[in-house]
Amino acid sequence: MKAADAIFLKEHRDRLKARFITGGFEGFRKEEVLELILCYAAPKKDPRLLAGELMTSFKGLRGLLDATPEEIAKTGCFAESGAVFLKLVKEAAGVYLNERIIGENIITDTRGLLDYLTMTLSGERIEKFLAVYLNAKNEALALEVLHEGTINQTVVYPRKAIERAFKHNARAVIFVHNHPSGDPTPSGMDRQLTKVLDRAASAVDLKVLDHIVIGRSGHFSAREHGWSMGYPMHHRAASP
Repeated sequence: MKAADAIFLKEHRDRLKARFITGGFEGFRKEEVLELILCYAAPKKDPRLLAGELMTSFKGLRGLLDATPEEIAKTGCFAESGAVFLKLVKEAAGVYLNERIIGENIITDTRGLLDYLTMTLSGERIEKFLAVYLNAKNEALALEVLHEGTINQTVVYPRKAIERAFKHNARAVIFVHNHPSGDPTPSGMDRQLTKVLDRAASAVDLKVLDHIVIGRSGHFSAREHGWSMGYPMHHRAASP
């Protein structure tokens, strides 16, 4: 690299860093966000050229951050440490969002929960089934992965979900799973699974507040679509 080019790249990196320090990512284009990340993940390379190449190869910043370190390494653009750094960026954001929702009222402020779920699940290649456990004030106590792999009512054991609720002394639960296809539209199996879990929860007066399906194109909320659930069994028995 010529001396003049090296000076230009240094000045470009310095400008990106200065803008970020002053106002965060406000005013940044997506390519510039990636360029700044690349200043640390691949400090010896031209971040402008590399960002353009990666945005094309992975169809955007989201695709890149959803990629595995192995997939990133196959591009030949990074040393192993650089590929790991990119994965670290997303994982650190997930930890931050997780800490934000614990102790918060999930029902009055669903945005934080949805941000976390979208961050961690929308790019997953395998199905994951999670439970968010809440106290009587609807404050999040814990989030646990109950199953990984193809999901149906025979593998997502209601007993495990209930045992975890007792462990956390939970009074309510929100079930969540992702669709690797990207389409959050629930299947017939999803609806049947919701009924099975709701029935098991009702038997111990554990309220099922929602079943959320996460996809790349958005999310589906059973509660928002009027699915019947979340009422203790003795209340249902009193209904006509």
